[in-house]
Amino acid sequence: MLYGLLFTFLLSILAFFLSKLSFIEALHLSPLILAIFLGLLFSKLYFNKNELFASGVAFSAKKILRLGIILYAFNISLSEILSLGFSGILASLIMISFVLILGFYIGVRFFKLDKELSILVCIGSAICGAAAVLALESALKSKAYKGVIAVSTVVLFGLLSMLLYPILYNSILDFKPLEMGFFIGLSLHEVANVVGAGAAISEEAANSALIVKMIRVILLVPALLIISFLFSKNSKDKALHIPYFALIFLALIIVNSLFALNENLIFVCKFLSLIFLSMAMAALGLQINIKSLAKQGLNSFAFAFVLFLLLGGLGYILTILFVA
Repeated sequence: MLYGLLFTFLLSILAFFLSKLSFIEALHLSPLILAIFLGLLFSKLYFNKNELFASGVAFSAKKILRLGIILYAFNISLSEILSLGFSGILASLIMISFVLILGFYIGVRFFKLDKELSILVCIGSAICGAAAVLALESALKSKAYKGVIAVSTVVLFGLLSMLLYPILYNSILDFKPLEMGFFIGLSLHEVANVVGAGAAISEEAANSALIVKMIRVILLVPALLIISFLFSKNSKDKALHIPYFALIFLALIIVNSLFALNENLIFVCKFLSLIFLSMAMAALGLQINIKSLAKQGLNSFAFAFVLFLLLGGLGYILTILFVA
């Protein structure tokens, strides 16, 4: 594990220093974006030495990511959450319900996917990416290959969204930073994708994006319960994975808002959050195997592309309705 952790840590540090170069600063490329590109650049080394790096890189992509998100709470105050208020919750509920119900129907009816694979791809798109896929896969006890395909679609289209949305913001979208953050938080797959895209725009956009995204993450719990119940034909005992890191994240926002914490402590927490999130982004880039993705069910990827368009279109409409 140590070598994989060290690998992602070094890539995150390199991304941090590269982000300070004047020409990169002019492009508004955050360490998070740079880290995922560095991960892609070194992905061949990762796959060649998979046994050496795999466990540490996976730890960075999951556990370190969650720690980074928890510490990111020190960037956010209750007043910012209240600024989104009921609109963020309602918009998230509409997005998740729409993608799960309509998406499931499209996957089964038009792309001829089996019901488990269709709902796995849907929940990864609708809620929180790979974490949602893995949680539901465990709950449904579905075959491992279905989870692999669903996670692969999330990685591919989540990365595409993370890179595309900041470009759209700087070109054709007439959104303010908070509105763009709302749009990103509603529409992107992974928490890491949301943080990366938001950070590429502004701190205000990153904050609102993460708040909306964490609302979606928390809604994973009722989604798992409902889907498990609907699919519970042959399995009685469903092991559900509650995203406790999201609850801790919200608890720390409350602490940061209600108590006057030491400024040096807050600075350290913010810096560690940046490094940890960059490590997670580097890990995400390292684990992308384009050749492997191309070999896995074309129907699943075509379906995921439709969900990618659905997320963007519905997210745009909800942003206009609720905050624009």
